[in-house]
Amino acid sequence: MSPVSGSGVFVLSAAFSAIFMGTIGAISLYAGVGAETVTFYRLFIGALLMAVYLLASGQHKKVFVWPGAKVLLTGAFLAGFVMFYIMALDYTSMANAVMVMYLAPVTASVAAHFLLGERLTSASIGLIGFALLGFAMMMEFNFNLSGRAEEAVGLAFALCAMLCYAAFMLTNRTIDDRIHVLSRSGYQMLAGALCMLPLMLLQDTTITGTQWGWLVAAGVVPGFLAIMLAVIALKALPAATFGTLAYLEPITVVAIAWVLFDQSLSSLQLSGCALIILSGIAQAVLLNRQAGVQEATVSP
Repeated sequence: MSPVSGSGVFVLSAAFSAIFMGTIGAISLYAGVGAETVTFYRLFIGALLMAVYLLASGQHKKVFVWPGAKVLLTGAFLAGFVMFYIMALDYTSMANAVMVMYLAPVTASVAAHFLLGERLTSASIGLIGFALLGFAMMMEFNFNLSGRAEEAVGLAFALCAMLCYAAFMLTNRTIDDRIHVLSRSGYQMLAGALCMLPLMLLQDTTITGTQWGWLVAAGVVPGFLAIMLAVIALKALPAATFGTLAYLEPITVVAIAWVLFDQSLSSLQLSGCALIILSGIAQAVLLNRQAGVQEATVSP
């Protein structure tokens, strides 16, 4: 395989990973069951398929390994951001929910400044400001939620999803690199599913044949396939390229909401979406450059 064609395969893997991730909202709405149930099956089926893949490919050691407490903790954060995001969709639009959730990278940057010693540059602060401006545009500069109780609840759930996502990102960065990404992903999904199991059982939901189909789809598409394609892409793509392509997820969500659920956005809201996405992409490029400078500094 030529370098060009090989690079194209990895780019496509990253792109489809982000697109598949963006389908969870639509799948959950079509499934018509509680957020706890969708989250459990997305994570449990994803973990099961990951174990099957590793065993079938002879990578037994990556299955039978103690992942560490931090991996299990990130699994709880993973379950939280999936569940709260799905819950937000019952009260607000997909676009509002996903754009609030995608404030997580800038939130993680601010938290890392204080908790991990990753100092914010003036450029980073500027990008955070642009992302917040984009969110204000998404809200059409109207933050008065009195009389809009449902939207307020939806935004609150989306905010919880965003905080869980930011915590997921931060905790992941402290996990030992010796724990393989496939082992890490599988155990994160399993830990998240176990967190959801008691909540799902409390729902006492009767699941029909059609709903089972959507739940399996949740585990296969935004669960197993999205993660596997991300792992494939990360083997070859620079972090900035992968981070840029990851923003196909909110674009996918906005497109699905418009095409399937007639959730259209005003020009101001679309501009806000674009500003949040571009700020996130620029942040990914900036972080990659900073990492490159640090490596060049410490290398002999």
